Amino acid sequence: MADMDENDVLVASVGMLIRRPPAAVFEAFVDPAITTQFWFTKSSGPLAPGRRVKWEWEMYNVSTEVEVQAIEPDRRIVIEWDGYANRTTVEWQFNDRGDGTTFVEIKNSGFGGDLLSRAKQTIDSTSGFALVVAGAKAWLEHGIELNLIGDRFPEGKG
Repeated sequence: MADMDENDVLVASVGMLIRRPPAAVFEAFVDPAITTQFWFTKSSGPLAPGRRVKWEWEMYNVSTEVEVQAIEPDRRIVIEWDGYANRTTVEWQFNDRGDGTTFVEIKNSGFGGDLLSRAKQTIDSTSGFALVVAGAKAWLEHGIELNLIGDRFPEGKG
């Protein structure tokens, strides 16, 4: 990291194969009735182009305002939300593997602050989205709610 210029962009990036068709995986992230099985606990509504929704994690008494920037059905979602030091951009790509499976990629970018702060935010976001995609995989493939997000900080997020 010592060679990084202050203007370099740090991006949290995770990916996972989910053995379900792209339409089903895409829907899991757009429809809060499904997403609440593996990520946030409450939403003011489904994601739609240009829409603002509120996502809540009731166990942590935390919420965020989400603004949908782009939706390409079964292929891509882009949102802006309250990140760590500022609003950040999250992009999901749903890559059809042609065999009834989907490779999901999630990228979070636009972290603020100095280089060390942005690096920490990138690491925290990467670990958080790794839990989200693992929870989605368990729910969509096996109908199992792993409670990964709630169990990450059993004493509450500090």
